Amino acid sequence: MTAPKTPDLQQDRIAQASQRMASVTMLLLIAMLVFSIGGWLFPQEFTHFCDYTNAAIQLGIDPASLPLWQLLGAIVITNIPLLALGYGLYQLRALFQRYARGEYFSAAAAIHLGRVGQSLAWWVVLGVLCQPLSSVWLTILRPVGHRLVNVGFGSSEVVSLFMAASITVIARILQRASEVDAENRQFV
Repeated sequence: MTAPKTPDLQQDRIAQASQRMASVTMLLLIAMLVFSIGGWLFPQEFTHFCDYTNAAIQLGIDPASLPLWQLLGAIVITNIPLLALGYGLYQLRALFQRYARGEYFSAAAAIHLGRVGQSLAWWVVLGVLCQPLSSVWLTILRPVGHRLVNVGFGSSEVVSLFMAASITVIARILQRASEVDAENRQFV
């Protein structure tokens, strides 16, 4: 028969897990940007060890054949949505750090969670907007009639927007709960 876990031991485990998640989130943020930029600069090497493909390869264009100005523009355009996602990951890391300090129901933690939801929504919206822009940018040097406008909005975008809205609503609920808790503490 094992002894019941003490609240301090459970809090220590939650704090350790939260701190680990904060570190993993930062690594994910860095890896995401490295893979995105690396996939443009070294497309053959990146396709050998992962299934990451950039917009040029999806359109059948060799990134090495692009002029430097066009390559740099494509990198910027395709990384705009990732910057929104990166901000969301940064806020998620801050949320895990708050959890590691035991701030489970604080208003600040709820704000971080809300920003995660908003960032996910921006990531989807910017991805939908930047996809046609990047296809036009990548095919701009082709003759008229051979240029492409690639537009896409599918079930993954719908699910991501639903998740973003759900996270944002949960964050607002948690923020309101922390306000009610603070009001209740004033009366005690």
